[in-house]
Amino acid sequence: MNADAQKRAAAARAVEFVLPGMRLGLGTGSTAKYFVELVGERVRAGLDIIAVPTSEATQVQAKQCGIRLTTLEETPELDLTVDGADEIGPDLSLIKGGGGALLREKIVATASTRMIVIADQSKWVGTLGQFPLPIEIAPFGYAATLRAVEKTIATIQRCGPITLRQGKNGHVFVTDGGHWIIDASLGRIDDPRAIAHALSGVPGVMEHGLFVGLANMVIIGEPDGVKLVEQS
Repeated sequence: MNADAQKRAAAARAVEFVLPGMRLGLGTGSTAKYFVELVGERVRAGLDIIAVPTSEATQVQAKQCGIRLTTLEETPELDLTVDGADEIGPDLSLIKGGGGALLREKIVATASTRMIVIADQSKWVGTLGQFPLPIEIAPFGYAATLRAVEKTIATIQRCGPITLRQGKNGHVFVTDGGHWIIDASLGRIDDPRAIAHALSGVPGVMEHGLFVGLANMVIIGEPDGVKLVEQS
């Protein structure tokens, strides 16, 4: 299977964990799109669930698929969130945010009893960090926040270049929440928990793309099938 087929296979396996009556978190990104599509097929076949989308794009897709939607204000506790990832480490720590939805993704994942991550084989890595770490920040004082982020990371490990993310139109990328994203090229992250804790204390940082201790299971699409890895 190629990467797209691996993503779809992982999504199809994750759908098997969706049970009638569930309150479901719907992730964002190329792999999560397959999951939303497949859930929609089951809904049209009679599956009764309600879901919270993690982005405006997922909300649009879910509505088109006929999935009944709610919000965390109406449904603050979810049974399961299924989402993708940009990198997955052996302890199921994640880097997320390549699609720009990391704040909402983390809020929804934290509100869920269980999180399943779906991905193709390329996302499984020995050490996090080759994918630049997305950090969502307030636009106000962004240059000062960027410098504070650099200094904070440098107290723990080497900090590579940090860049302000640009959108496809050449302007600054703006998240659904109206924030900006800076991407930190770290090369490797030996202690994700320490970096996550440190970044959470920087004024101006709304959220970061390190998801530590949130994923309960990872489903990896491989060339000859799928692999399930559960949190130890």
